[in-house]
Amino acid sequence: MSRLLYENSVSYKGYLIIPFVFGIADGQNIYSYSLLSELGHKGKFHKLENPAGIYSSCIDTIIEAAKEHLDENSDVVSQNDYFKNRYIYQDNLIIVYQLGSKYFYDHYKSDNLNNVAAPKIFGTEQECITWIKEGLDKSQINQQV
Repeated sequence: MSRLLYENSVSYKGYLIIPFVFGIADGQNIYSYSLLSELGHKGKFHKLENPAGIYSSCIDTIIEAAKEHLDENSDVVSQNDYFKNRYIYQDNLIIVYQLGSKYFYDHYKSDNLNNVAAPKIFGTEQECITWIKEGLDKSQINQQV
């Protein structure tokens, strides 16, 4: 799998549809997608790659195919948009969510859907985002040295 295109991701019916370049044919990108479920590992399609089995040379088409598949097969009944507060920083996906007066986050690197978030609680969303950015900036500096 190439880099996950988080900047083109779409939240839909309790899932985050994340396109990526599956391959190249005749000089054109061929797109596929992966899914994250707001239910985590309890979601039927959590971290699955292309359960619809459809590929396209257009990101919009692959997103629509994923939506159609979820319309017909989704196991999530979502009341809120779990993925509403998502951010991309240095090609990493950060999802911030609130529970009561506390903030938590999920963190996915650019090449896989393994959550690498630290088990940390924050008082505000901005505090959470600042802490993550500082950690990623330090990590990048350490890699350059």
